Amino acid sequence: MEPVTLEICWNRLVGVVNEQATALQRTSFTSIVREAGDLSAGVFDRRGYMVAQAVTGTPGHINSMALAMKHVLAACPLESLRPGDVLITNDPWKTSGHLNDVTICSPVFRGDDCVAFFASTCHTADIGGHIFSAEAREVYEEGLFIPIMKLYEAGRPNESLMAILRANVRLPEMVLGDFHAQIAGGAVGGERLLEFMAEFGLPHLEPLADEIIERTERAMRQAIRALRPGVYHNVLTSDGFDEPITIRVSCEVKGDEILIDYAGSSPASRRGINVVMNYTEAYTTYGVKVIVSPDVPNNEGAFRPVTIAAPEGSILNVRHPAPVAARHVIGHFLPHVIAGALGQALPDHVMAEGSANIWGIQVSGKDVDSKAFSHVFFASGGTGARPTRDGLSATAFPSGVLGTPVEVIETIAPLIVERKALRDGSGGAGMYRGGLGQTIAFRARTREPFVCSVLCDRTRHPAKGFLGGEAGAPGEVIIDGVRPVNPKAEQVVPTGAIVEVRLPGGGGYGPAVRRDPELVARDILEGYIPA
Repeated sequence: MEPVTLEICWNRLVGVVNEQATALQRTSFTSIVREAGDLSAGVFDRRGYMVAQAVTGTPGHINSMALAMKHVLAACPLESLRPGDVLITNDPWKTSGHLNDVTICSPVFRGDDCVAFFASTCHTADIGGHIFSAEAREVYEEGLFIPIMKLYEAGRPNESLMAILRANVRLPEMVLGDFHAQIAGGAVGGERLLEFMAEFGLPHLEPLADEIIERTERAMRQAIRALRPGVYHNVLTSDGFDEPITIRVSCEVKGDEILIDYAGSSPASRRGINVVMNYTEAYTTYGVKVIVSPDVPNNEGAFRPVTIAAPEGSILNVRHPAPVAARHVIGHFLPHVIAGALGQALPDHVMAEGSANIWGIQVSGKDVDSKAFSHVFFASGGTGARPTRDGLSATAFPSGVLGTPVEVIETIAPLIVERKALRDGSGGAGMYRGGLGQTIAFRARTREPFVCSVLCDRTRHPAKGFLGGEAGAPGEVIIDGVRPVNPKAEQVVPTGAIVEVRLPGGGGYGPAVRRDPELVARDILEGYIPA
């Protein structure tokens, strides 16, 4: 295809998936999707290859959704699909790693010919079982497990499945409302895609997909070939649930490929911080890409030069029915452990360790009118400092999930946020300073105790600095002035008590003695460090 035409087609395709994502977010019933952007959206060809993704969304959703489509087509082959079909699943091992993430896939038909698929993955408000926490001992306790099946068949809803869903979640209107928002997004994407294909005379998507994917793969391989060959190792320690978790990686740069092996990492946990292989691959490929070739489009071609292995039964490749609800607590460390390894070959292309995982704060109980509520919101600590500038404060890396505004939290849940501010001094010192964490203090308007689950980490093992930079401050959870023995455990909070979360800061980059005096003066003036 002629380069100018290809560029136009590529931009149109990206525009189509962005419309899909916009329609989904605008019709979503939950702040998790609408405000925080905890979703993914993408277009796939008939082989299940991801061709383009929306600019919004998290790598854990997007890259695992790319893997999930192959499972979807294996369960529901092309010839079994009809116009009006909509597929659904939240199988953690085939999608993005826990039951709260629901993937919905809409085939796009031109007449009786299926020409593409639109898929999205969203964190649903509730999926039954335990509240969103790491407490369960098996995935069966964590909520409703939906195998790959049809939510709509030839345009007609699967009423039996709808009834099961309504009976097994705490917030059926909100949950089903978001499912239909995902369907609406797929419908908008499908309409725009058919318009685009008709305008450019494309009978099928595969020729354009092959051109985009092959160019992406060539660019990715070229970037890898420019790296210094060798085997690079790194080790990172997480707080874990009951005991520390070790993530150990070996990255081998070999020609135009990178071979990544997590042998030596901790075995699976008894609690729900385990990671399925799909999610491990999702955040590993993202970690490689942002270092090696960040400007290359994220599609099927970007994944092919990277081979990933993790021992079955380890924390990064758990077997069914291991509990997995809080898999992001460990999974979000993977780009950091990759950076520590590949940084040995490209020190000017990586950032120091950051707070890593978002902190998911779930509150459930009965409000002052005795009405049941369940609400989750996310918060982020600081990112690691970069080779040429300070880290970002209160910013989610690698997930990209946004914080929910206080006004929204207080409107849709019986919560009062007493304080929300950057956490002075929490960024690690260095030639460039780590990003600051934040402090959030809130209480619930209830007549009786409520349950609070804070999915956190770096309360014992702070973010390390890089090349002489200092570590960031560890995080803290404080309930009515008392630090719980295990901050990850579900806490029963007395009426009127204040829950305060202090998120960790990022590590510094380079020795602090080399920091520009003008930056030091600014730090003092802005209160980042004491005078």
